[in-house]
Amino acid sequence: MSVQRLEETWELRAACRGPQAAVFFPPSYSERRDEKSERELRAKAICSSCSVQRDCLEYALSIREPHGIWGGMNEHERRNLLAQRGL
Repeated sequence: MSVQRLEETWELRAACRGPQAAVFFPPSYSERRDEKSERELRAKAICSSCSVQRDCLEYALSIREPHGIWGGMNEHERRNLLAQRGL
């Protein structure tokens, strides 16, 4: 199975699919710190019940995704996890 095929498989089952997807990425305007925190909390709540959370996180780590909530972690949390793993 190709890498692309694996990605499609978990992505199709992701809880973030649909109209709520916007909360996973910053808006095009500058958001206040409290707005960002609230948006990230909403996104992480969706992630917490997602059956493919681990797959999503590992994908984001593997491509060094610099933006948004992936697998229940924001960009800073993912960077810290990569550092802990020595990557």
